[in-house]
Amino acid sequence: MRVVSFSYFNQITPARMGMVFASAGVLIYAASNSLATMLVDIGQGSPVAGGRNAITFTNLFLLGSLISLVPLFAMFHGDWTQAALRRLTRRDWVFLNLSALLSCAVTPGLFIFALEQSSVTNIALISRIEPPVFLLAAGVLLKERIDARILIAGLIALIGAGMILVLRQPGDIGGFGMGDVAAALATLSYVASALVARRVLRTVPMGIFSIYRTAAGTTLYFVLISALKGPDAFQDVLSPVLLSWIWLYALPVVVVGQLAWTLALKHARSGDMALASSFTPLAAIVFAMLLLGEDPGPGLLPGGALILLAICVGRIKGPLLPDLAVVWLRVHDWTTGRGRIAAVT
Repeated sequence: MRVVSFSYFNQITPARMGMVFASAGVLIYAASNSLATMLVDIGQGSPVAGGRNAITFTNLFLLGSLISLVPLFAMFHGDWTQAALRRLTRRDWVFLNLSALLSCAVTPGLFIFALEQSSVTNIALISRIEPPVFLLAAGVLLKERIDARILIAGLIALIGAGMILVLRQPGDIGGFGMGDVAAALATLSYVASALVARRVLRTVPMGIFSIYRTAAGTTLYFVLISALKGPDAFQDVLSPVLLSWIWLYALPVVVVGQLAWTLALKHARSGDMALASSFTPLAAIVFAMLLLGEDPGPGLLPGGALILLAICVGRIKGPLLPDLAVVWLRVHDWTTGRGRIAAVT
């Protein structure tokens, strides 16, 4: 008898692996804000000398970024060769520094301000402007193919997130505060950093990109926060209470999450990344409910249904409009009684 050997792993393409990394990064980052907020609450219950809270958002990000340099260097130090560094052009260094500034200084600074002023649920919902904006920007600036199906899915998910947000604050449009504005600006900064990173990873080895971006970006972040909040902003960064809890944030979020998203930026298609990001609001809301006890409000079911619909639309194979037409005809027949009669007969 002839045995036919088949390996599933032979069919795994870089694009598929990129989708896996994007999905993992989305789940990790969806939990990151709730996890950080939970740790800040823990720090408030264990103040250091002077009654200060050592577990602040700024301290968590700075110390987590410094810790992440250790595994990044262990994995990618081989990329730091003289030959590889000599191949980098002046344009490469410009984009590397721009990526470090956006991804490790501006974006986290804005998100931290948003977390201090708004709720995790609001931030997760407002950040849903990211998938369609990223997809359009990748098509225009990086000349990547714009998948109309993924764009429609991103817009549907954005409508679902907006529904949850509006119903969470019924009739209170004025409730959109500075924290929510900061979340929107942080999302736009994040899109810009992702576009720059995709451009850099076309010519720069991942090891050089990951280590340099983290090291330079952390330095810029330290300078930026010190200039805005004063020289005492990080005075408790080495306090025992922070060192005992930092691992719960640094390992999954900063190390694993950052590595997964970097691999996704290198290998995943822009449409796959936008589709994976569409799941972020539901995942972030679930983590906020479980870890922080936040109430998303009555819009969770209708808005969540639209977000799930968006994910389904993004995964449909074949022509989109005929598939939706078939679904609509079946729903129409069922609601008018024809479907029920056919089912009985």
